[in-house]
Amino acid sequence: MKDEFDSLAGGSSSGDQGGRELGELEESLRSRCSEGKKLLIPYVTAGMCAEWVEIVLALEAGGADAIEIGIPFSDPMMDGPVIQRASAKALLRGTTPVGVLGELARASLSVPVVVMTYYNLVLHMGHYRMAHELRAAGVSGVIIADLPLEELGPWSSESDGLGIATVLMVAPTTTPQRAAAICKRSQGFVYCVSRMGVTGEQGTLGSAAASLAKRIKGLTDMPVCIGIGVSSAKQAVEACQEADGVVVGSSLVRRVLEGEGTAGVEAFIGEMRRALDSI
Repeated sequence: MKDEFDSLAGGSSSGDQGGRELGELEESLRSRCSEGKKLLIPYVTAGMCAEWVEIVLALEAGGADAIEIGIPFSDPMMDGPVIQRASAKALLRGTTPVGVLGELARASLSVPVVVMTYYNLVLHMGHYRMAHELRAAGVSGVIIADLPLEELGPWSSESDGLGIATVLMVAPTTTPQRAAAICKRSQGFVYCVSRMGVTGEQGTLGSAAASLAKRIKGLTDMPVCIGIGVSSAKQAVEACQEADGVVVGSSLVRRVLEGEGTAGVEAFIGEMRRALDSI
């Protein structure tokens, strides 16, 4: 499969990105990369506790380059036990997509916000309304975990014109041809899934994640970030030997569920920030 990736790269890392207009999310992440920084994108489930917005602000203070906000859903097929628990708590608290976006609009964050959700919620609200609600809340990117490349049309016809980047994912099992198509269509950054399975902490990152990131970087000059299972500062550094950055979710959400609060999560993300800055 490596040879197939190499042939698709064609000796260039441009990935057919030349000439297109960069959105707010990608422009910000590219700027950080150009400064020699590795990207740190923490994830938190919206509404999982009363102070979730304060948690988000603490992540920004800890050194996040962008923040991924999960809108809770009752059937989170991509998420493991920790984020499922956080989503259940959020839903029991009455958390809704409109409520989440309203709170984000008042948060006045200075780093880009990427919303992670599932297509059922987008379809229920409607493509037009969801895109405009996201834009009004200051959201610059979205991950719709169960919306495949071939079915992006109705959503992207609303989101693209508003400058909302739709971030796409590649997995270890993604074929080279499909990976190239995903890289060409993804916006903001390309999300490399470190392993097959649901979200969750892991003791070791494994070599597949870095190998995938290296291959994807041969297909695009867009930032490439590794997520799913990055659980510690050490693993973040390991991932960024090849990737441009990491997405950190379950290990952070667990700390919030265990009551660490804003000081705890800021310290955790701050440790990762310092480790990545030492590369």
